Amino acid sequence: MGIRVLIADDQRMVRDGLRRILGAAPDIEVVGEAADGVEALECVRALAPDVALVDIRMPRMDGLTLTRELAGGPTRVVVVTTFDLDEYVYAALRGGAAGFLLKRSGPALLTEAVRAAMSGESLISPAITVKLLRHLSSPQPQSPEPLTERELEIAGHVGAGRTNAEIGAELFISAGTVKTHVAAVQRKLGVRNRVGIAVWAWNNGVVAA
Repeated sequence: MGIRVLIADDQRMVRDGLRRILGAAPDIEVVGEAADGVEALECVRALAPDVALVDIRMPRMDGLTLTRELAGGPTRVVVVTTFDLDEYVYAALRGGAAGFLLKRSGPALLTEAVRAAMSGESLISPAITVKLLRHLSSPQPQSPEPLTERELEIAGHVGAGRTNAEIGAELFISAGTVKTHVAAVQRKLGVRNRVGIAVWAWNNGVVAA
């Protein structure tokens, strides 16, 4: 069964473009479209997509509110925006979005992000991750439960936008072991996903080179 995707954007041209790109991938199926946040929420409840591509600026319910509504549920949210260094993106990440794409991103990045969502990896490219997180520098408290030395290493590499496979190769451990450490770091930091780890890593100065 293919990865089931919902597209939520108030511009029909954008929805059509995203549908064409995703429709060309053999393992991805667009199961629904929505022109505003309220319609998108209804579609998620009715269709239970694996991934929702959500625009920030939509009528009735904006993408930030929609993201918060879907946070913690089975549908993974990827915010799609025209703003790469906008305060909206930071609010989306805080609200539970697993990542974001720029609308000018090419087809390869779009399909890569959808597939990454299903494998538990970061939903945004390393270059965009780093560019954004450099601007998320507000101090955060340390974890109530201290991270181990290995977990700090893992958090640093997640902050640099690396995948589990890349981290494993760097640290000479398996991708499965990395995944276990990532889960432990998420639990200790109280964050929902890898982007939350990355934000913490940048705010606390532990991002790997």
